[in-house]
Amino acid sequence: MPSGVVSLLQDLVRIPSVNPDNAPGTDQTGEAAMAAFLDGWLSALGAEVTIEEIKPGRPNLIARFAPLDGRPRLLFGPHLDTVGVSGMTIDPFAAEIRDGRMWGRGTSDTKGPMAAMLWALHENRDLLAKAPVAFDFVAFMGEESGQWGSKDFAKRHGHHYTFALVGEPTSMQVVHVTKGSLWATLRTTGKAAHSSQPERGENAIMKLARALDQLDAELVPKLATFTHPVLGRSTMNVGVIRGGSRPNIVPDLADAEIDIRITPALASSGGALALLTETIARLGLPLEIVRPHENPPMETDAAHLMIQALLATDPACGLAGAPWFSDAAHLSHGGVPSICIGPGSIDQAHTADEFIDLAQLEAGADFFTKFVRGLC
Repeated sequence: MPSGVVSLLQDLVRIPSVNPDNAPGTDQTGEAAMAAFLDGWLSALGAEVTIEEIKPGRPNLIARFAPLDGRPRLLFGPHLDTVGVSGMTIDPFAAEIRDGRMWGRGTSDTKGPMAAMLWALHENRDLLAKAPVAFDFVAFMGEESGQWGSKDFAKRHGHHYTFALVGEPTSMQVVHVTKGSLWATLRTTGKAAHSSQPERGENAIMKLARALDQLDAELVPKLATFTHPVLGRSTMNVGVIRGGSRPNIVPDLADAEIDIRITPALASSGGALALLTETIARLGLPLEIVRPHENPPMETDAAHLMIQALLATDPACGLAGAPWFSDAAHLSHGGVPSICIGPGSIDQAHTADEFIDLAQLEAGADFFTKFVRGLC
């Protein structure tokens, strides 16, 4: 066992668990090694640990300190994976400590919150088996891409749970509302030809550019009408454009990857994919929607008893909303009221020199320890 939450976080950061999707920047990918470490660590605390493979070599981990006997059941739910390490200006896996901070990939998103949650279970290990409220630790795979871990867990196990605390760097604020998202590729096709005779071809890049301009003029104002008092409006971003192979060939294929952020009002009106499809058809745009992936927003009632218990744990803890997306939305959508909470700042997530302030890490561990003890 480590001597404290700082030592524990160093152990976690030094185990690479980079999501293999979307340019990992290393061959040390996947969640299996992290799950194996946590299996041993939690088993030593007395938990019954189950490893569930969601994709080949990419598991969820479920640790239970009390049997499924009908008592109210909460879960701590951080994710096992981190984003890639390309372009980092520090050693991503060194977990170096300097200037009152720990540096490395995952220190903030989201191994810092994970360590704080784990340490709270460590500090209350003698109470967990007989407590009136059961606490489980669930670590999800794939949050940084398709969220397959939380989706699978919500379908298979969600009915057992009263509430979920999903580990994310929220500066210990209770994030109870978040936007959803639609990621999709918009594709145009054309006809290849030699660039000396462009009239013999059909330029897919130019078709895409003109269509995106029309879509921006029509869809963005429509999205802005779907508002929320905390989250603001729904938005669209064109993040990636690909097309062509050589300057002397008229391109016959072009793609754009877009990200639409979804407020609860947009979700309740039918969702972003339906609105995107309708707008493209109405305008007659030459766009094919490829590989759409829509995630729901989350809105958990601030009056929920567990949220009130969190707010009562520390006067500095408050309610917040966030424009980003997390596993909490899939749990909530699956029937488990959920929030996001953890030490560290979202401003440090995914950065080239990711870090967490050690004072925040230790304060987070103290907060979760007090929260668990209060319910036990």
